[in-house]
Amino acid sequence: MSSFVVEGGNKLSGTIRPQGAKNEALEVISAVLLTSEEVVISNIPEILDVKNLILLLEGMGVKVVRMEKGKYSFRADELDIDYIESDDFVRKCASLRGSVMVAGPLLARFGRAYFPKPGGDKIGRRRVDTHIQGMINLGAAQEYDSAKKAFFLHVKDGNGLKGNYMLLDEASVTGTANIVMAASLAEGTTTIYNAACEPYIQQLCRLLTAMGAKIDGLGSNLLKITGVSSLHGASHSILPDMIEVGSFIGMAALNRSSITIKDVSYENLGIIPESFRRLGVNLEQRDDDIFVPAQESYEIESFLDGSIMSISDAPWPGLTPDLLSVMLVVATQCKGSVLIHQKMFESRLFFVDRLIDMGAQIILCDPHRAVVIGHDHKIRLKAGNMLSPDIRAGIALLIAAMSAKGTSIIGNIEQIDRGYEDIDLRLNALGARITRQ
Repeated sequence: MSSFVVEGGNKLSGTIRPQGAKNEALEVISAVLLTSEEVVISNIPEILDVKNLILLLEGMGVKVVRMEKGKYSFRADELDIDYIESDDFVRKCASLRGSVMVAGPLLARFGRAYFPKPGGDKIGRRRVDTHIQGMINLGAAQEYDSAKKAFFLHVKDGNGLKGNYMLLDEASVTGTANIVMAASLAEGTTTIYNAACEPYIQQLCRLLTAMGAKIDGLGSNLLKITGVSSLHGASHSILPDMIEVGSFIGMAALNRSSITIKDVSYENLGIIPESFRRLGVNLEQRDDDIFVPAQESYEIESFLDGSIMSISDAPWPGLTPDLLSVMLVVATQCKGSVLIHQKMFESRLFFVDRLIDMGAQIILCDPHRAVVIGHDHKIRLKAGNMLSPDIRAGIALLIAAMSAKGTSIIGNIEQIDRGYEDIDLRLNALGARITRQ
């Protein structure tokens, strides 16, 4: 198990550019399974989760060519159907969260697909009901294969998928992606109400449209997909990762440093900049860049009636849950108090005990809520030894260690590598002192 040795207290300066969006990459790479023609995708983040998905596709028979860093060509014209139904394939899918999104394309194109319970972060219960019910709504039958410990989805009586109206029980991003991909090759029209409408979903729909799909309602929670008989090749470029952008804002603020974040696709950041402003971070938009000035103090806003500020996650255009861990760490050194309410995942706040050991004042109310009393930089966090429990808590702990007094050791950094490409090298270029062991 690798670790980071972090010497805290170093000011950051300079410019940094976010990688391609991890969550979008997992969706659009899965979409290449919908056609036998070449699909070229650029700005792919070369992180562990994405690399593992690409390896999974190669094992299925997809021809993958790395044209240059971050730019890949995919051609799924000779898939190994026997392997796709093998125990080895299902086992690999179960260890990779992003594998859930290969089920929709495989079902649409070949009429059958296994759907194992996905792996990934241990951040609480992650339901797959929305995915499977969406496939059933399109006409698939579902059985549970106890030997493989996976659901088996197949088209009834050899017929293809049929378009249908459905109201999703939750605005699941991956669930919406799976259903949209399956519906693109279904016969007739599929209407999805309460669809997720994150920029990742919008980007997936743009790729599918470039491949010949017919999708209306882009950017809304009401999508209408008119199925086509086949899709063709296309090219696509992935957006900058909004979670990295938010992470870099948090790093600058906690270290009272000035940095510029380049080419952030500001119009696709939604409420993220304003959420940091509520913590007192006076960031500036400069064309498509974000400038975070150094500040001696960051004062948390109160609501207009004087009550304590509450920051919570919500489906887009609300705040992404992936940034709450970062915002919680930033709040530990702000002036004032804030309630962090993590609604979607019941285990994502359990990393706060590490921050409490470092000297942070946090009251964990329950698995979903924590009250942070900021130190206003008057009491620095203390260095410590800790393990990264998941991607987002891992980056939050790294941010905390970068501001702490002394040298910290963060273990299990494979979790951080799953979501952040060469993060130690990129932050060291800004003035951090992080050594990988």
